[in-house]
Amino acid sequence: MISDVRFYLSLLPRRLPVMVVLFLVSSIASVIIAQRLPPMYSTSATLLVESPQISEDLVRSTVQVTASEQLQVIQQRLLTRSNLLDIARQVRVFPEQSTMTPDEIVEGMRDATNISLSIGRDQVTLMVISFVAGTPQTVADVVNQYVNIGLETNSAFRTNLSEDTLAFFQQEGQRLSDELGLQNAKIVQFKNANADALPENLEFSLDRRSLLQERLSRSEREKQSLEAQRANIQRIYEATGIVNNPRDTPVSPEEAQLNQLEAELRVARSVYAATSPRVRNLQVQVDALRAQLEATAPRDGGSDESDDLNPQSAALTISLAEIDGRLANAVQDIEDTTEELKILQASIEKTPSIGIVLSSMEREHENTQALYNAAASRLAQAQASQRVELSAKGERITVLEAASVPSSPSSPNRTQIVALGILIGLGLAAGFFALLELLNQSIRRPGDIIRALNVTPLATLPPIETKADKRWRRAKLMISILIVTAAVPAALWAIDTYYMPLDLLYEKIKDRLT
Repeated sequence: MISDVRFYLSLLPRRLPVMVVLFLVSSIASVIIAQRLPPMYSTSATLLVESPQISEDLVRSTVQVTASEQLQVIQQRLLTRSNLLDIARQVRVFPEQSTMTPDEIVEGMRDATNISLSIGRDQVTLMVISFVAGTPQTVADVVNQYVNIGLETNSAFRTNLSEDTLAFFQQEGQRLSDELGLQNAKIVQFKNANADALPENLEFSLDRRSLLQERLSRSEREKQSLEAQRANIQRIYEATGIVNNPRDTPVSPEEAQLNQLEAELRVARSVYAATSPRVRNLQVQVDALRAQLEATAPRDGGSDESDDLNPQSAALTISLAEIDGRLANAVQDIEDTTEELKILQASIEKTPSIGIVLSSMEREHENTQALYNAAASRLAQAQASQRVELSAKGERITVLEAASVPSSPSSPNRTQIVALGILIGLGLAAGFFALLELLNQSIRRPGDIIRALNVTPLATLPPIETKADKRWRRAKLMISILIVTAAVPAALWAIDTYYMPLDLLYEKIKDRLT
């Protein structure tokens, strides 16, 4: 191992001139690049997401967007093509901007812009916007433009979102209000069309049916009683020739009957309409009986024989007329009650189906009312939230640190570039030495003979170099050094002149590597 090290150290003087040339070329190139790179200035601004000034327990914001989402929206809005072109034209970011295409301007702006977000649980949310350009005032102006756009974007985003939410609930409330009005009108119309069969009237209808059934039974009993009484009077009169009327009084039967009919007529008029069959029937009986009394009145001054001509026949007529009137009333009551019972029974039988339909309509109305109440509550919340957003009392983004004009360039780091060139030169020199040794397969040591031929030599003789050989070897070395010394600077000059300036080439290589 030690012999190998000594052997390679013995070879170092032969390789050293070329290695030195490579080292010097790399170092000199790095110095040239470091000197030629233009100074670049950078500045930054810090935006802070502040918590709402009014507690959400009091007024809940309708802008349900997290801080990270807001900052991401701002970041995307800042890097849009239109904004980048507008800022580049206003500030004149690039000296050769007049010859650049819009795509080149946008790409250059995005490459020079750096936006970083600081987001974490139980931590403040920050956004740092930085920009790199060739002049201090340019970077400050660009960053300030970014900040203004970011603040305007956030304010417009939150305001528009709250306004959209408010408009939605206003439309929803109006729609539900109109729907409630239509449902109310349908319910009222349905109730009016089925007023006799509504569920709330069922108890009254049942009570009314009971009363009508009782009234019908009473009228039928009265009818049967009157029919029996009439038949009994006729039978007695036919058998005896007299009328058995227990209610006879000194007043004539015609007058008593007339008084009774007039009383019934007065009661009927107070209960029924003038066109009622009962009223008209009573009126006919009263008129007929009154006409009969008026016809018999002149005979009062005649003979007693005329007065007693046939009183039993007159009494029979009066009694039968009275019974017939009452019987007609009973029959009319039976017909009216039966008809009313039919109508009432039909409405009672229709009540369950009417109740089902009405319940469905009322449930739909209640559901719509609940939706309307919820929309009204959310509308009030949206109005309060909009006032909070318009007064900038909600969550907002503020400038924690504004961009300032830098006093010194931030790049390039010339010392770092030179140090990198020196390291590259050392690497090239070491690589050159190692490459030559790997490619050189000639036998130069006894160990090489043993490894190559598997033969152990008895003795070794070093090559004998004449003076001419030494001069030729030195000449070749000098020629190689001169060629390398001239070729490397010439190559760097050609690249800088015809291909790309070395500073830009360095930046591109650095971008590719990073």
